[in-house]
Amino acid sequence: MKNKFIQSRLYLKQMLEPEINSVTDNPVVFNENHTISGGNFHGQPIAMPLDYACLAASEIGNISDRRIYLSLEGDTPGVPKLLLKETGLNSGFMIPQYTTAALASENKGLCFPSSADSIPTSLGQEDHVSMGSIGARKALQVIENVEKILGVELFCAAQAVDFHAPMKSGKIMTALYEHVRTKIKHITEDQIMYEDMETAIEIIRSGELLTLAREVAEKEGLQLVTKWSGEFDRF
Repeated sequence: MKNKFIQSRLYLKQMLEPEINSVTDNPVVFNENHTISGGNFHGQPIAMPLDYACLAASEIGNISDRRIYLSLEGDTPGVPKLLLKETGLNSGFMIPQYTTAALASENKGLCFPSSADSIPTSLGQEDHVSMGSIGARKALQVIENVEKILGVELFCAAQAVDFHAPMKSGKIMTALYEHVRTKIKHITEDQIMYEDMETAIEIIRSGELLTLAREVAEKEGLQLVTKWSGEFDRF
């Protein structure tokens, strides 16, 4: 599954780069003696990959929400239901999962491909319109929603890890966990959680966990580079 998401991102990159760097004017005037009637201005080559990326991003959010839900079920040894020792009067992390479920559901609605639609314009001269700009806006909205879902998962995961103490994970994961815990404290009873959720979302959005992971890997001599790493250097 992970490889398919990587391939989806690479496909979008491979389609966008040539189109962004291409000439789409009509006509293309090089000089007074050299003019070419191009007409290569249709947006479908970008519109369809954007719809594909929108779907792939939505799937990441949907899977993340499922992990959050399963972490609350109480089936993991040592980890209590709703990620709270004292439930009953306390709802624990139930509402954060409501949030991710709503965001994942919204993303599914946004995944209908914009490139499947077309309304002729310009007195019929533009007979088939890719609607790529709509696809791009939807893709950005889905990605923003996924950032929020992943942030809530980070919030829940840190809480779950607390119950495994004194056991620790590997050096990179431990460093990431400790970093999160400098900004978000363990929760013992119901409280207003949106501030912690927003903090976790910002941690995801900033990319600081990736930076920290690379720093720890370099310090400890651990390998983070994969066969795809070079493909994303300029993406």
